[in-house]
Amino acid sequence: MSTTSSKVPMGQKIAFGVGMLANQMFPASLGIFMVVLVQNLGFPGWMWGIVYFIPRVLDAITDPIMGFISDNTKSRWGRRRQYVFIGAILMGITFSVMWQLYGDNSVSYNFTYFLFGSFAFYIGLTIFSVPYVAMGYEMSEDFHERTQIMAIAQWIGQWAWVIAPWFWVIMYEPSWFPSPEAATRELSIWVGVIFALCAMVPAFFIPSKSTKDENYSPLTFNAIGDSISQIIRGFKEAFSSTPFRKLCISTFFIFNAFNTVAGFVFFIVVWHLFKGDAGAAGYWTPLFGSIGALVTTFIVIPVVARMSRKIGKKNAFMVSQGIALVGYLSLWFLFVPGKPWMFIFSLPLHSFGIGSLFVLMMSMTADVIDLDELNYGKRREGVFGAIYWYMVKFGFAIAGGLSGLILTIVGFDGNAAVQPEGAVDGLRIFFSGLPMLGTIAAMYLMHDYDVDEKRANEIREELKKRAEAKKSLENPYSQNENSAVLTKVQNEFSPKTDIDFSNKSNTEIKQLFSKSFDSGIHGLCFSPYLEGQNIGDQLSENQIRRRMDLVSKNVKWVRSFSCTDGNQYIPKAAHEKGLKTMVGAWIGVDKAKNEQEIKNLISLAQQGFVDIAVVGNEVLLRNELTEQEIIDYIKEVKKSLPNTPVSYVDTYFQHQKHPLLVDACDIILANCYPFWEGKSIEEASSHLQHMYASTKDIANGKKIMITETGWPNQGDKVQDAEPSEENAMKYFINANSWSQQEKIDMFYFSSFDESWKIHHEGDVGQRWGIWDKNENLKYI
Repeated sequence: MSTTSSKVPMGQKIAFGVGMLANQMFPASLGIFMVVLVQNLGFPGWMWGIVYFIPRVLDAITDPIMGFISDNTKSRWGRRRQYVFIGAILMGITFSVMWQLYGDNSVSYNFTYFLFGSFAFYIGLTIFSVPYVAMGYEMSEDFHERTQIMAIAQWIGQWAWVIAPWFWVIMYEPSWFPSPEAATRELSIWVGVIFALCAMVPAFFIPSKSTKDENYSPLTFNAIGDSISQIIRGFKEAFSSTPFRKLCISTFFIFNAFNTVAGFVFFIVVWHLFKGDAGAAGYWTPLFGSIGALVTTFIVIPVVARMSRKIGKKNAFMVSQGIALVGYLSLWFLFVPGKPWMFIFSLPLHSFGIGSLFVLMMSMTADVIDLDELNYGKRREGVFGAIYWYMVKFGFAIAGGLSGLILTIVGFDGNAAVQPEGAVDGLRIFFSGLPMLGTIAAMYLMHDYDVDEKRANEIREELKKRAEAKKSLENPYSQNENSAVLTKVQNEFSPKTDIDFSNKSNTEIKQLFSKSFDSGIHGLCFSPYLEGQNIGDQLSENQIRRRMDLVSKNVKWVRSFSCTDGNQYIPKAAHEKGLKTMVGAWIGVDKAKNEQEIKNLISLAQQGFVDIAVVGNEVLLRNELTEQEIIDYIKEVKKSLPNTPVSYVDTYFQHQKHPLLVDACDIILANCYPFWEGKSIEEASSHLQHMYASTKDIANGKKIMITETGWPNQGDKVQDAEPSEENAMKYFINANSWSQQEKIDMFYFSSFDESWKIHHEGDVGQRWGIWDKNENLKYI
């Protein structure tokens, strides 16, 4: 991630805005030039609909793929800049070529030529726009700075809509060009060259960090092919986020409704205000677009940015769209034949609709991307930007199709000398009514949007804490005060020989894993949470029993971590299967919750469902309670359960640092993770044995059990420890073989992948299971 929390230099904001000028000029010019297809080249309504709809569907489909490629690009230039540069060139060339249309050619020829030219243009647009938009999302972490970046970009981009409408005047001025189609041929070249250069500006002036050493997905053909499933999952994950779903669907309604009728301005001005005389309409058609764009540039964007800071982004959205509703309605009354100037009074209100939309929605999307990182542990500006703009472009595609359909329904014919009765009024009804319906639907959706400034800041703080925790977890034992003890053990202790995997294929390793797995495991850490569940959610007895059925065939013991929220069903289900249980009470800073956990633990033990009672897991590592507080809880449980072994679980080195706690425990329960100490897979098994041996030295003759150890199959590296499917199998095989040979009671972590762990440990946190989150064995 290349964001900064400080203010972004104005030069970089302007560079991003120049890119936005190009990003908006191409579609703005396209919308103006499209009139020529109907008015001068004779495209019927169905052709207009197809050339509007099909290329934009292609654009919408390729956007998420480009997002995946951009997010996972490793290069000295970062993830975005090279694509922005290449896309700018392709976009400029293809835009110029696609408009080389001649009236002497048949309608079918021009239709086919333009359709395929559009395909090429939209591919170039995708290559440029997806990385470009992602650049904006990652320029700042600051809640208000994001709005400022988008406001400046939209301010500069709005000049496209000031300039483009004047193409109508140029196209239909016979002293300038012999025909409108001749005008589009030349104007498209100027647009292509000038604004391709503008599109390159962000690539040159917005800095980025090298990503050559990042742990991204490989950009092989197979990986890109596999990205389709990741894109589908990304859509699912994105739309499981209620705030993001609201942003996307609201934008779809507003933008789709607006653009469905936007092209009708020319027809309404010419045919309603000037009775079909395009020459007499003169400057009034471009004035509609230009004045609206100028109002947006100098009034709407500054006002909306200020409103956002004062009353919040959602409230600014609701106020802006409410103003726009009045503007849409007023145009029905202010399009007055003989008084064309009257529609100008509607434009300041009308402009608040689209003028505020992307300033606020792009800023809110950046906030939601933070929420996505909190939920899934990844920064996915490219994919999220692609998904958001997929909705925009898919809406644009539908708008084009609906435009052609509406022209057909009302009976409008661009080649007719006189329009059928009711055709122009039909266009006017749609022109005012459809944006009103879309806006009302969007406002209803957004009325309970809840990622406000307070929540956004909370998310940022949680992400910072996670980053700090992850940094400390990269080697949590490096500052261990007992490292000298471990070094002494390593010097005196000769580990058992591991299996030599150097000459074994992946298939052979899988066979060895299967054999080891079938031979049985002493114990498993039981993972009860299903996809979409989180700590604190109520677990059902059915889900516990279903998962217990799966693990019971290969283990003797199961370990649970809590006695509330449905976790109390775990020891009951285990005993029904003939398994023994290590049952944990989860304790921490919440003293009331601690009491409930301990009460339930005692109750379960008194009912005969607990073989070893555990009071707390890694509480000292998390620095949540003192040693004495934990000892007091242990004494409380021991008093109620005189015939049940009672203990506490923590990392092996915490036991070395707390001899009083060792004295209080009936059994020494140690978590041992060579992975978190950054050991390579070749060192991991012997390092596990050293951890056990060092714990044995301070156990005072008490029984020692390894309560957690394991290896993830996917995620970020920790120094030399690399997550992979092969390494996870190797570690399991060696650890299980050693524990069986030495008769060491070991609980493997864990049974099932659980997505909630991503909140605490990033992507690697959810990849420790022998079964995946869908309850399928991963390695057999």
